[in-house]
Amino acid sequence: MRITIYLHALSLRVLVSFISFACLAEEHFTPDHLASTYRDSAESLIRKALDSDHGFERLAEMCDRFGPRFSGSATLEQAIDWALEEMEKDGFSKVRGEPVMVPRWVRGKESLSIISPLEKSCRMLGLGGSVGTGPDGVVAEVLVVQSFEELKANQVQAKGKIVLFNAPFTDYGATVVFRVRGAIEAAKAGAVASLIRSVGPFSMQTPHTGMMVYDDAVPRIPHAAITLEDAMLLERMQERGDLLKVELHMEAQNMEPSLSRNVVAEIPGLESPEEIVLISGHIDSWDVGQGAMDDGGGCLAMWEAARLILKAGLRPRRTIRVVLWTNEENGMAGVRTYRDQHKEALEHHVLAIESDAGTFKPQGFSFTGSEKAMPYLEAIGSLLGPIEAQRLKWGAGASDIMRLVPDGVPVMGLDVDRTKYFWYHHTDADTIDKLDVKEFNQCVAASAVMTWIVADMPLSLPR
Repeated sequence: MRITIYLHALSLRVLVSFISFACLAEEHFTPDHLASTYRDSAESLIRKALDSDHGFERLAEMCDRFGPRFSGSATLEQAIDWALEEMEKDGFSKVRGEPVMVPRWVRGKESLSIISPLEKSCRMLGLGGSVGTGPDGVVAEVLVVQSFEELKANQVQAKGKIVLFNAPFTDYGATVVFRVRGAIEAAKAGAVASLIRSVGPFSMQTPHTGMMVYDDAVPRIPHAAITLEDAMLLERMQERGDLLKVELHMEAQNMEPSLSRNVVAEIPGLESPEEIVLISGHIDSWDVGQGAMDDGGGCLAMWEAARLILKAGLRPRRTIRVVLWTNEENGMAGVRTYRDQHKEALEHHVLAIESDAGTFKPQGFSFTGSEKAMPYLEAIGSLLGPIEAQRLKWGAGASDIMRLVPDGVPVMGLDVDRTKYFWYHHTDADTIDKLDVKEFNQCVAASAVMTWIVADMPLSLPR
């Protein structure tokens, strides 16, 4: 049966190679065997990925038809319906939407205006989870600081004011703390609202939204992001001794949770179908832009990688499961629910892969798992030399799948050139035109090769 399937999909040379290694006992299959066993199928998948615009055209359709896909929104659910229908057409097995209850935050109308020392309307975006200002808004003076330490040193001045954190971007992990905890720290100092300089290295009057949190020990105050340009303007005026006053209006509301779904589809394994190689991205996005980069591209790259494996007639030993997570952006309910629903099966998840850093030029993969697995993954990576995506490093950072690590699941992130990722991240500028079809296809190629070989090699990836 297995050889018959391969006859339809692979050249005679690939078949001979397969027969040569099919009889290898698992205990004798080493990383040295991987390149010679799978070189032809890897080269074939790379060619097919680079020669097809199917995945990118599908990404453009999703972005243009549905736009932003925020948790709790009709557009997210419409995009999920569409994905399920398209996966059925592709011929995947067990296509389904697995129910997930997700939080629902509604932005409403919002505005920010400087009223002293000049009159100016400012671009702004409320931060996800923020409370609103009430119908009268908040009119107050502004205190500009660059750090929590500076705020603490000037907390007497902060009382009754709006605190603006004008923290220059260094890297995402170091700078995003002002978005996440800014309202808490400002409220501790007695502020009536808080603003942040958007978390990104570049701006063309493009504010960045994102998730924030509250602490029940202090009042919940409105929290919003403004552009780099306006944050620096306000700091320059403060340095001149000007009296800064702004008017902030936010209709933001936290609503009752609503029902969403994780999108799931499979290529069933021929020999060990209970063993799962999970490949994923998150289908939800923020409520601005099109979510093309974050993370429509990741979803479609992984989906397209699996579709190419299916279309080529390749049938792996283990099951390949495509998952498009819901609610990554403001709650992680999708992966948390998946973890609970599949708790007993997680010991059979051989590897979980995610693309959530944009589909720019791929450089390789990052991995969190057993050291015993690294030689096998490095051998697979060596087959990605033609697209310069062979790098493998420790420490995966993909947000959804990291929630599976405590259950022992090895995880891997697709690493790409992120030079411009935070230019567009969580902004109205996250649109399909920022992505390049050739780079997208290289992401598909890298993902297809890694997925296929891990799912098919005789030895299950060591834990």
